[in-house]
Amino acid sequence: MTVIRPYLPADRDAVYDICVRTGAASKDARGLYSSDDLIPDIYAGPYLLIEPELGFVLDNGERAVGYVIGTADTERFVRAYRERWIPGMRERYPWPAPEPATAEDRQLASLFNPERMIRPELAPHPAHLHINLLPDYQGQGFGRGLMTEFLAAAARQGAPSAHLSVYTANTGARAFYARLGWHEVPASAPGPWTFLAKNTS
Repeated sequence: MTVIRPYLPADRDAVYDICVRTGAASKDARGLYSSDDLIPDIYAGPYLLIEPELGFVLDNGERAVGYVIGTADTERFVRAYRERWIPGMRERYPWPAPEPATAEDRQLASLFNPERMIRPELAPHPAHLHINLLPDYQGQGFGRGLMTEFLAAAARQGAPSAHLSVYTANTGARAFYARLGWHEVPASAPGPWTFLAKNTS
Protein backbone atom coordinates (compact mmCIF):
# COMPACT_ATOMS: atom_id res chain seq x y z
CA MET A 1 0.00 0.00 0.00
CA THR A 2 1.42 3.38 -1.05
CA VAL A 3 1.09 6.07 1.63
CA ILE A 4 2.30 9.59 2.34
CA ARG A 5 4.03 9.95 5.70
CA PRO A 6 6.52 12.25 7.44
CA TYR A 7 10.16 12.01 6.46
CA LEU A 8 12.38 9.86 8.70
CA PRO A 9 16.20 9.90 8.88
CA ALA A 10 16.21 6.37 7.44
CA ASP A 11 14.72 7.81 4.22
CA ARG A 12 17.76 9.93 3.43
CA ASP A 13 19.38 7.55 0.94
CA ALA A 14 16.08 7.02 -0.88
CA VAL A 15 15.50 10.77 -1.11
CA TYR A 16 19.01 11.24 -2.53
CA ASP A 17 18.34 8.48 -5.05
CA ILE A 18 15.04 10.02 -6.17
CA CYS A 19 16.64 13.45 -6.41
CA VAL A 20 19.45 12.36 -8.73
CA ARG A 21 17.16 10.13 -10.80
CA THR A 22 14.92 13.14 -11.49
CA GLY A 23 17.66 15.78 -11.37
CA ALA A 24 18.11 16.61 -15.06
CA ALA A 25 14.90 18.52 -15.83
CA SER A 26 12.93 15.57 -14.40
CA LYS A 27 15.21 13.06 -16.17
CA ASP A 28 17.95 10.84 -14.75
CA ALA A 29 21.08 12.80 -13.79
CA ARG A 30 23.18 9.82 -12.73
CA GLY A 31 26.62 9.95 -14.30
CA LEU A 32 26.36 13.58 -15.41
CA TYR A 33 28.65 14.99 -12.71
CA SER A 34 31.76 13.90 -10.82
CA SER A 35 29.52 12.69 -7.98
CA ASP A 36 25.93 11.50 -8.13
CA ASP A 37 25.51 13.20 -4.76
CA LEU A 38 26.08 16.67 -6.22
CA ILE A 39 22.46 17.37 -7.25
CA PRO A 40 21.01 15.99 -3.98
CA ASP A 41 23.61 17.90 -1.98
CA ILE A 42 22.19 21.10 -3.49
CA TYR A 43 18.47 20.38 -3.65
CA ALA A 44 17.78 17.79 -0.92
CA GLY A 45 20.44 17.42 1.75
CA PRO A 46 20.25 20.89 3.30
CA TYR A 47 16.48 20.61 3.76
CA LEU A 48 16.80 17.21 5.40
CA LEU A 49 19.34 18.65 7.82
CA ILE A 50 17.77 22.02 8.56
CA GLU A 51 14.00 21.45 8.41
CA PRO A 52 13.31 17.70 8.35
CA GLU A 53 9.91 18.31 9.96
CA LEU A 54 8.74 19.81 6.65
CA GLY A 55 9.68 16.67 4.72
CA PHE A 56 7.13 14.11 3.57
CA VAL A 57 7.69 10.96 1.54
CA LEU A 58 5.60 8.69 -0.62
CA ASP A 59 6.23 5.18 0.70
CA ASN A 60 5.35 2.14 -1.46
CA GLY A 61 5.70 -0.24 1.47
CA GLU A 62 9.37 -0.91 0.79
CA ARG A 63 10.98 2.50 0.40
CA ALA A 64 10.35 6.16 -0.37
CA VAL A 65 9.52 6.66 -4.06
CA GLY A 66 8.69 10.36 -3.90
CA TYR A 67 9.14 13.30 -1.57
CA VAL A 68 8.44 16.92 -0.85
CA ILE A 69 10.91 18.99 1.19
CA GLY A 70 11.31 22.69 1.83
CA THR A 71 11.31 25.52 4.30
CA ALA A 72 8.71 27.76 5.89
CA ASP A 73 11.04 30.78 5.80
CA THR A 74 13.50 31.09 2.92
CA GLU A 75 15.61 33.87 4.45
CA ARG A 76 16.02 31.96 7.72
CA PHE A 77 16.82 28.81 5.75
CA VAL A 78 19.53 30.57 3.73
CA ARG A 79 21.23 31.73 6.93
CA ALA A 80 21.16 28.19 8.34
CA TYR A 81 22.38 26.75 5.03
CA ARG A 82 25.43 29.01 5.06
CA GLU A 83 26.19 28.27 8.71
CA ARG A 84 25.36 24.56 8.88
CA TRP A 85 25.55 23.10 5.37
CA ILE A 86 28.33 24.84 3.48
CA PRO A 87 31.16 23.92 5.90
CA GLY A 88 30.61 20.24 5.19
CA MET A 89 30.33 20.82 1.47
CA ARG A 90 33.67 22.66 1.37
CA GLU A 91 35.26 19.40 2.52
CA ARG A 92 33.63 17.47 -0.35
CA TYR A 93 33.69 19.79 -3.35
CA PRO A 94 36.07 22.37 -4.85
CA TRP A 95 35.18 26.03 -4.62
CA PRO A 96 33.40 27.09 -7.85
CA ALA A 97 35.29 28.87 -10.58
CA PRO A 98 34.74 32.66 -10.72
CA GLU A 99 33.32 32.26 -14.22
CA PRO A 100 31.54 28.88 -14.47
CA ALA A 101 32.49 27.21 -17.76
CA THR A 102 30.92 23.77 -17.41
CA ALA A 103 27.64 22.31 -16.19
CA GLU A 104 29.40 21.09 -13.05
CA ASP A 105 30.84 24.56 -12.42
CA ARG A 106 27.31 25.97 -12.60
CA GLN A 107 26.03 23.39 -10.12
CA LEU A 108 28.90 24.14 -7.74
CA ALA A 109 28.10 27.84 -8.01
CA SER A 110 24.55 27.04 -6.92
CA LEU A 111 25.75 24.82 -4.08
CA PHE A 112 27.93 27.54 -2.58
CA ASN A 113 25.56 30.46 -3.15
CA PRO A 114 22.38 29.92 -1.12
CA GLU A 115 21.62 33.64 -1.35
CA ARG A 116 20.45 32.95 -4.92
CA MET A 117 17.17 31.80 -3.30
CA ILE A 118 16.38 35.30 -2.02
CA ARG A 119 14.60 37.38 -4.64
CA PRO A 120 12.51 40.50 -3.94
CA GLU A 121 9.49 39.30 -5.87
CA LEU A 122 9.32 36.15 -3.71
CA ALA A 123 9.30 37.95 -0.35
CA PRO A 124 5.47 37.69 -0.02
CA HIS A 125 5.84 33.90 -0.42
CA PRO A 126 8.41 32.99 2.25
CA ALA A 127 8.05 29.21 2.15
CA HIS A 128 9.43 27.19 -0.73
CA LEU A 129 9.51 23.54 -1.68
CA HIS A 130 11.06 20.89 -3.91
CA ILE A 131 9.00 17.87 -4.99
CA ASN A 132 10.07 14.79 -6.94
CA LEU A 133 8.56 11.40 -7.67
CA LEU A 134 9.98 8.43 -9.52
CA PRO A 135 8.40 8.07 -12.97
CA ASP A 136 6.23 5.06 -12.10
CA TYR A 137 4.47 7.12 -9.42
CA GLN A 138 3.80 10.26 -11.42
CA GLY A 139 0.38 11.21 -12.77
CA GLN A 140 -1.55 9.37 -10.04
CA GLY A 141 -2.35 12.22 -7.65
CA PHE A 142 0.55 11.59 -5.31
CA GLY A 143 2.19 14.92 -6.14
CA ARG A 144 -0.96 16.74 -5.15
CA GLY A 145 -1.07 14.84 -1.88
CA LEU A 146 2.56 15.58 -1.04
CA MET A 147 2.12 19.30 -1.68
CA THR A 148 -1.05 19.38 0.42
CA GLU A 149 0.92 17.95 3.34
CA PHE A 150 3.75 20.44 2.90
CA LEU A 151 1.53 23.49 2.57
CA ALA A 152 -0.40 22.54 5.70
CA ALA A 153 2.84 22.07 7.65
CA ALA A 154 4.24 25.39 6.40
CA ALA A 155 1.00 27.13 7.39
CA ARG A 156 1.32 25.72 10.91
CA GLN A 157 4.74 27.39 11.07
CA GLY A 158 3.22 30.73 10.08
CA ALA A 159 4.01 30.89 6.34
CA PRO A 160 1.12 32.56 4.49
CA SER A 161 2.30 31.53 1.03
CA ALA A 162 4.86 29.31 -0.68
CA HIS A 163 6.78 29.40 -3.93
CA LEU A 164 8.58 26.96 -6.17
CA SER A 165 10.59 27.19 -9.37
CA VAL A 166 10.24 25.25 -12.59
CA TYR A 167 12.19 25.41 -15.83
CA THR A 168 10.29 27.74 -18.14
CA ALA A 169 10.69 25.23 -20.96
CA ASN A 170 9.04 22.49 -18.88
CA THR A 171 5.51 23.19 -20.09
CA GLY A 172 4.16 19.94 -18.69
CA ALA A 173 5.23 20.79 -15.14
CA ARG A 174 3.92 24.35 -15.47
CA ALA A 175 0.53 23.02 -16.59
CA PHE A 176 0.47 20.56 -13.68
CA TYR A 177 1.08 23.30 -11.13
CA ALA A 178 -1.48 25.57 -12.77
CA ARG A 179 -4.11 22.86 -12.33
CA LEU A 180 -3.26 22.82 -8.62
CA GLY A 181 -3.80 26.58 -8.28
CA TRP A 182 -0.21 27.83 -8.45
CA HIS A 183 0.14 31.19 -10.20
CA GLU A 184 3.14 32.76 -11.90
CA VAL A 185 5.16 35.41 -10.07
CA PRO A 186 6.60 38.06 -12.43
CA ALA A 187 10.39 37.76 -12.36
CA SER A 188 12.61 40.67 -11.35
CA ALA A 189 15.28 39.49 -13.79
CA PRO A 190 15.18 37.20 -16.83
CA GLY A 191 16.35 33.63 -16.48
CA PRO A 192 15.54 30.00 -17.31
CA TRP A 193 13.22 29.60 -14.32
CA THR A 194 9.57 30.46 -13.83
CA PHE A 195 8.49 31.11 -10.23
CA LEU A 196 5.06 30.02 -9.06
CA ALA A 197 3.29 30.78 -5.78
CA LYS A 198 0.29 29.57 -3.81
CA ASN A 199 -1.30 30.41 -0.47
CA THR A 200 -0.75 27.79 2.20
CA SER A 201 -4.38 27.77 3.30
